Amino acid sequence: MFARSLRTRLPQCERAFSTTAAHNTDFTHAVIGGGVVGLAIARQLAGRNGTSTVLLEKHGSVGTETSSRNSEVIHAGLYYGADSLKTKLCIQGKHMMYDFCAKHDIPHRNCKKWIVAQNQQQWEELIKVHKHARSNGVPTRFVSLEEGREREPDVRAEVGILESESTGIVDSHSLMTFLEGDFQDRGGDLAFQAPVNDIETLGNGIEGYRVHFGEGGDESSITAEKLINSAGLYAVGISNMILPKHRHRIPYYCKGSYYSYSASTPKPSTLVYPAPQPGLGGLGTHLTLDMSGAMRFGPDVEWVDSPTDLAVNDSQLDEAIEAISTYLPNVKRDAIGLDYAGIRPKLAKGGAQAREKGFSDFIIQKEEGFEGFVNLLGIESPGLTSSLAIAEMVEGLLYDELPEYLADVKHEHEGHGMLEKH
Repeated sequence: MFARSLRTRLPQCERAFSTTAAHNTDFTHAVIGGGVVGLAIARQLAGRNGTSTVLLEKHGSVGTETSSRNSEVIHAGLYYGADSLKTKLCIQGKHMMYDFCAKHDIPHRNCKKWIVAQNQQQWEELIKVHKHARSNGVPTRFVSLEEGREREPDVRAEVGILESESTGIVDSHSLMTFLEGDFQDRGGDLAFQAPVNDIETLGNGIEGYRVHFGEGGDESSITAEKLINSAGLYAVGISNMILPKHRHRIPYYCKGSYYSYSASTPKPSTLVYPAPQPGLGGLGTHLTLDMSGAMRFGPDVEWVDSPTDLAVNDSQLDEAIEAISTYLPNVKRDAIGLDYAGIRPKLAKGGAQAREKGFSDFIIQKEEGFEGFVNLLGIESPGLTSSLAIAEMVEGLLYDELPEYLADVKHEHEGHGMLEKH
C-alpha cells in the first residue's frame, strides 16, 4: 500500500523538489482526488521541470465516482454564459480533448448531437440555445425535418432539430488510464486508499501544507508546497478543512440514474437530447451512445443527501420511458432497464443553463490568505470535457501563467461575504 511505501521514500523526497529554496516539503504539488480532473491536473503539474507531484486518491483505483458514472459526452459548450468558466473551459477543453485523443489513440467520436422540439414552446427553447451558442462561437445549425427523417428515421422531431456539430463521445475509462500512466511516466506518485482526514496550513501556506491521510490504523502524512483540491464530491469537505468557518460551503448532491437498452433497434447514430426544460438540474433524459454504438438513456434528476447514495432508482423509470418515447417513438419499452447511477457535485439546487435561476459556475480559484492553494468546487458537467483545460488553468493560477482566453478571470477569491447556505 502506498502509505507504507511512501514513508520509506520521504527522506529522498525531502531533497530539493521544491522550486523555492525556503521550502522544505516532501513534494512541490499535492493533488487531492483521482478523478479525470485530478488526473489531468496531476499530469500537467508533473511535467514541470524541477518539481514533484503526488496524487492522493481515497479509493483503490482512479475515477470510480463521477468520472466513470456519466454520459461520456464531449460537450460543445451550448448552455453556459459567455463569461462563465464552464463556457471558456468547455470550449477550450473540447478542442484539446479531440486533439489529445487523436494523438494518443484514445477511443472517441465526433458523432454530433441533436436537440429536438415537439411543440412551439420547445422550438422557442431551441432558438434560444442556437442564439446563445452562436454568441459564444459554438457551431450549431438547424436541420430540416426532411433531412432529419433521412438521417435518423427513428427519431421524432415534430417541430424542429438543432444540431450541435462539435459534440462527441469519449471512452472516459481509456482516457483516465492514459492520464494515470502518463502521470507516473512523468515521475508522479499516486497514493490509493488515501482518504484525507485533516490538513494543516503551515504559515498560511507560505511554508506549505501538511496533509494527513489513510484509514484503518494505516495513516500517514506528507507536506507539499502547493495544494490542489480536486476532490469532486468531497471537495467542499476538503475546502472546509482549510478555510475559516465564514467561508465554508454546503454541498448538494444531484443523483442521476441511467438506463440501458437491450434491443438492437432502433439504432440512431447521433446523440439525441430533448429541448431544455427550465429549472431542471440537468439537461433531460437524453440518448447517448458508447463507443460500440450501444444506446443508453439518462440521467434523470434526484436530489440526495449523501454522495455515496449510488443505488439505481426505479421510481422514475416509467417517467423516463415516457420522456424517451417522445423523441424515439419506436423504442421497445421492455428493453429499457436500470443500469447505473452517478452523482453530480452541486453548489446549489438550480438549473443547468446560465439563464436559469440557481445556475452555478465552476469555482476554480486561489484563496486569499492561503498561499499556493487552488480550490476546485462544483466540478460537474462539463468537467470531463473541460478536464485538460482545467489542468492548464490550475497550472496557470499556481505559476501566474494563465492562458490568454482566461486573462479576464478573477485569479483569487477574497473570502468576503461567503454564504454558508444557498
